[in-house]
Amino acid sequence: MEAEISQAVVKFERDYMGRGPTDTKTYLLRDMVIVRLKGILTPAEHQLVKVEGVELLKQVRTKLLETGRQRLEKGVQEITGLPVVSMHSDLSAKTGERIIVFVLSESVEERLA
Repeated sequence: MEAEISQAVVKFERDYMGRGPTDTKTYLLRDMVIVRLKGILTPAEHQLVKVEGVELLKQVRTKLLETGRQRLEKGVQEITGLPVVSMHSDLSAKTGERIIVFVLSESVEERLA
């Protein structure tokens, strides 16, 4: 299930954001799905951070993620079989990583047990 979610998020990043991460790992923890994406920034975004700072990059990336939010949540719901209650994310311009946390309606660990 973790690998399926990783693949779905990578596909979203490639199709919707224009570039996929260099590495992705997904963790299931109680009622949360935690996705860690490495190497998500483009060379242009690295330059943008140098010139404009981190805040502009975070605003743009957050806005893009929000517009594709339904698509991401639907994919996680289809894989886990549980509704997504909320989604949270942040990115580090320093490391080029993004973390996405999906909170589910109940514990996926208990459902799998």
